[in-house]
Amino acid sequence: MRFGVILSSIIFLCLFSPIGTSQQPEPPGWDLGIEYPLEDEDNPFKLSSSGFVTVTFFVSNNELLPITVEFDYDIPFDGAFDGPESETIGAGNNKTFSLSISGIDVRDNPAETTEEFSITALLVSRGSVPQPIPDSRTGTGELIIPTIYDLEVRISEPVGPMNSGSEMTLTVYVENLGNVMDRVGSVEVSDNCPLLTVSNDLDTTKDIVAGNIYSSPIVIAASQSHPQRNCDVEVMISSNGATNSGGSEFAEDSVRVSIEPPPVNQESPDDPGDEDEVIDEVVSSNLPNTGIFLTVLVILFSASKKTNRRL
Repeated sequence: MRFGVILSSIIFLCLFSPIGTSQQPEPPGWDLGIEYPLEDEDNPFKLSSSGFVTVTFFVSNNELLPITVEFDYDIPFDGAFDGPESETIGAGNNKTFSLSISGIDVRDNPAETTEEFSITALLVSRGSVPQPIPDSRTGTGELIIPTIYDLEVRISEPVGPMNSGSEMTLTVYVENLGNVMDRVGSVEVSDNCPLLTVSNDLDTTKDIVAGNIYSSPIVIAASQSHPQRNCDVEVMISSNGATNSGGSEFAEDSVRVSIEPPPVNQESPDDPGDEDEVIDEVVSSNLPNTGIFLTVLVILFSASKKTNRRL
C-alpha cells in the first residue's frame, strides 16, 4: 500500500513538474534580412524631398564555412542605387550593409504613393568551393513618396512707367510645384512708397492642382501727388497645406514700378482764346499797286481832250 502511494507520487511529480529546456543552437544555414523602420516590416522607407533614402540590411551565416554572396537590387520609381556587389561573410558571423537609393523625382509622383523594392543575395561559394546549385535569399520593403508642398509666386513685369494719379494692372501667378493639391494660405502685399496703393485680390479658397497655375490681377494706384520715384512692390504667400501639416512654406516675388509726374497741360490749337481780345489782321496781295499809274493815265487823257478842242 505504502509502495503504491510512493510510486503514484513519483509519477505525479514527473508529469507536472516543469521540464527544463536548454537553448538549442540555430540550424546551419544563412539568411538575408532588412532593418525596417521601427523594426516593423509593414513600415515603408520614406524618401526625402530630394528622392533619397538609405536602407540597412544584413546577411547572417550560421554555417561552418565562410560564404560568398553576390547582390542584386530592384528599385522602383526609376531610382538609382549604390550598394555592395559581393561580400564574404565568415562562419558563424553576421555582416551589415547599406543600400543608398537616390535619383527619384518625388514631385513627379503623387504624394504617399508606395512601391516595393527588393534585395537578393545569391550564394556563389562555400569556403573556396563554388556552388553549382543556385541558392538565394530575398528581402523586400516599400518606398513611400513624401508629401511636397511647394508654391511659387511670380509677378508680371510692367510694360512701362505710370503717371501720378493713374492706375496700372499687373498679374500675379501662383504655380503648384508640389505633388499634392494645395492652395494659398496667407497673402502679404507691400511696397516702399507711402503714396502707392496695391490691391490684394488673391483667392485663398481656390484649390490648385499639382502642376497647375492660378493667376489673379492686382491693381497698383498712385496718388495725384505722388512724386517721381521707383517703387518696389512685393507679394509674399504661404502654402495652406504646409501650414496645416505643421510646416511653413513661403514664396515671394517683387517687381519695380516707375512713377512719373503727369504730363504738363498744353493749349489746344482749337481753343478760341479770349473772346474780348481784338485781333488785327493784315491782308496783303501780290498784285501790283495800280493807283498812281491810273492817276497819271487820267491826267494825260484829260490834257489830250483839251488840245483837241482848241484845234
